[in-house]
Amino acid sequence: MTTPRPATEHGTFQTANASRYLQQLCKHFGHKLPVAFDETQGTITFPMGTARLAATPEALVVDFTVDDPEARERARHVIDKHLQRFAFREGFEAMTWAAPAAQGPL
Repeated sequence: MTTPRPATEHGTFQTANASRYLQQLCKHFGHKLPVAFDETQGTITFPMGTARLAATPEALVVDFTVDDPEARERARHVIDKHLQRFAFREGFEAMTWAAPAAQGPL
């Protein structure tokens, strides 16, 4: 029996309010999960894996590494659902999710 390899989901949300959303996500999840953050980067440790967040002047970027590849959709969903509440004024629906880039802000 083989052990599943971790998988990383890379999400981007183009917004000038990236720092605000990063901090909102981290504060929200910090009530129940291990979290570390400042104005430009954060880490949230979920039961299914770890989300690393970065705020640039143009975007919020999330690299979510899940322990089980089958948790990919759940990882995307948890970030998207919370951002829908926080970024509703911008008409947010979902991050642009893709395989992680070879180079990026994280």
